[in-house]
Amino acid sequence: MALPLPKPIREIGRKRINRAPSPLLAIAVPWLVVMGGSLSPVWPVIASAPVLPPIGFLLLVAWEQLRPGIFPVWAGLPLGLFDDLYSGQPFGSAILLWSVAVILLDFVETRFPWRGFALNWLFAAAVIAAYLFLAQALAQPGLLAEPLAILPQLGLSILLYPLIARLVALFDRFRLIPVREV
Repeated sequence: MALPLPKPIREIGRKRINRAPSPLLAIAVPWLVVMGGSLSPVWPVIASAPVLPPIGFLLLVAWEQLRPGIFPVWAGLPLGLFDDLYSGQPFGSAILLWSVAVILLDFVETRFPWRGFALNWLFAAAVIAAYLFLAQALAQPGLLAEPLAILPQLGLSILLYPLIARLVALFDRFRLIPVREV
């Protein structure tokens, strides 16, 4: 007896009889995933320097690169506000930086719609580096001469980005699972 073959990728999310992707899942999953990533500073990690990458920001960048129109341009404001509540950064820094990042990612998407993985990773690394350095400048304005303090966090963030992008792809497949229509 032969085992059934798995469905092709193009079948995921396709309308079938009495089955369709849930609009609630399709809209809510990206927002909840980014907000869940913003809760990473509450993990019990003890370090004398910033080591933990900004998971919420990495998830935002990955969603914007995987599905460019999934967040509206104003999405940086509420997501940055939520991140500011848990990150320990000065209030408003993530609102500003996330809003600028979303606008920049949207601008790059309109200018360069056909990019490969390497170019996405390179651009994500540039956005992550700019975010970390600007966040440090906003948090400690007198210590602009100490940019070396965030190099471990920057290196870990850039190396972790492909795994985050893969995780976002899995969540994207989950949000498009056909469910029963009533």
